[in-house]
Amino acid sequence: MIYQYLSQSEKETEKIAFQLTKKLKGGEVIGLTGQLGAGKTVFVKGLANSLGIKKAITSPSFILMKVYQIKNCKLKIKTFIHIDVYRLKSVQDLIEIGVFDWLGKKETVAVIEWADRVKKILPKKTIQIKINLGKKENERMIKIKIPNHYGTNLQSKKIRK
Repeated sequence: MIYQYLSQSEKETEKIAFQLTKKLKGGEVIGLTGQLGAGKTVFVKGLANSLGIKKAITSPSFILMKVYQIKNCKLKIKTFIHIDVYRLKSVQDLIEIGVFDWLGKKETVAVIEWADRVKKILPKKTIQIKINLGKKENERMIKIKIPNHYGTNLQSKKIRK
């Protein structure tokens, strides 16, 4: 399933992420792609905030990966992993810091910024999100591709031209 959105602010981008978060059950890997400054980290902030993470979310571009524990006992998801591979020298570096300890783990959601740089190690069932700059200053085009077996039913907003 492919869903497309037009966001005109960071707040709208976070709301789109929140809508996706409501469908997550744990074990998902989410790959984010898009130009520098497109809003990938803003989308990650929306995911993290909707999972109850109160810490400031910043891109882990120098340390590659941040692990957040989720304290909400009502959720099946207990861990949120934020990975940024923008400065990655090789896929081996990501493997060495233990990425496979988290990808697909039942009570975990892993989000990878610049996922196109490591696509050969991503599970086939990765949720793919592409964020592109729009025509106006704050506009973002967000395309979410969810593998069919998830059965996720998001509400897609029509894209305005």
